Amino acid sequence: MRALTWHGRRDVRVETVPDPVLKEPTDIIVRVTSTGICGSDLHLYEVMGPYLDAGDILGHEPMGIVEEIGPGVTELAVGDRVVVPFNVSCGDCFMCDTGLHSQCETTQNRDQGTGASLFGYTKLYGQVPGGQAELLRVPFGNTLPIKVPEGPPDDRFVYLSDVLPTAWQAVEYAAIPPGGTVTVLGLGPIGAMAARIALHRGASLVVGVDLVPERLSRAARDGVKALDLRRHGKDLGDAVRDLTKGRGTDAVIDAVGMEAHRRAAWSRPRSGAWACCRTPSARRSWRRRASTAWARCTRRSTSCAGAARSPSPGCTAALPTRCRS
Repeated sequence: MRALTWHGRRDVRVETVPDPVLKEPTDIIVRVTSTGICGSDLHLYEVMGPYLDAGDILGHEPMGIVEEIGPGVTELAVGDRVVVPFNVSCGDCFMCDTGLHSQCETTQNRDQGTGASLFGYTKLYGQVPGGQAELLRVPFGNTLPIKVPEGPPDDRFVYLSDVLPTAWQAVEYAAIPPGGTVTVLGLGPIGAMAARIALHRGASLVVGVDLVPERLSRAARDGVKALDLRRHGKDLGDAVRDLTKGRGTDAVIDAVGMEAHRRAAWSRPRSGAWACCRTPSARRSWRRRASTAWARCTRRSTSCAGAARSPSPGCTAALPTRCRS
């Protein structure tokens, strides 16, 4: 099969590699029909080389058609259409039963001090071959894949692999009160989706912050009050308070991204402003003093965009017809 493989910093290649095979009775083989390129993949392209080997297959946002099933698979059949969540989680352990699939005790990488394994995401997360490939071996075939109906195009469902549950959970963690307000920092795929979900779930005002014109225009079309960071700069907090009778929004969702966030948060410290930085595991998050004025935009809570759960039942109601980065 053909697959996207890592070979070094800024060196990824589409190569011919061996087809995956069933290893466990509940494994399935999926022929990938669509797969996303995640912002987290940029970390592999740049800074996470020490945790990758040449030839590692990347990607963790796939969907496709079941091509082969193990003898223990009872919930799927060959020909079924499925979305594959990025967390490799069993669905049956204590952590999965509580909804914390990113801490699955069956696949948790204790030797690395990280969470559950992820598709296509370094030795830190199990070094599991990823989904930017023609074929993908998926473990836990009875509990991990999400069966979806035939008919609608892939882009109606593929966001269930990562983007939608990640954004949904950020909104959930932000705990925006009914009819409340929220500021979303960063309007890439996750931030844009979080903003739409917040509106879908009843927020009266969603303020979106970015500096990319196309992202700001898209957010405005979706009903978000878009603020251009290039215009407001260090006065961003004042701009948000002007929209909220001087109070600030009820919550802030940080969807900026790891490398960009680190640069913003660590380069110009000033007392009193805090930012929450995240790695690909929601468990490994920390806080640092930051100079960014957005930390003063909120009255109550701050949420980092990071999915710790599989898709919630309400997620599919917010599925877009299309979401471009």
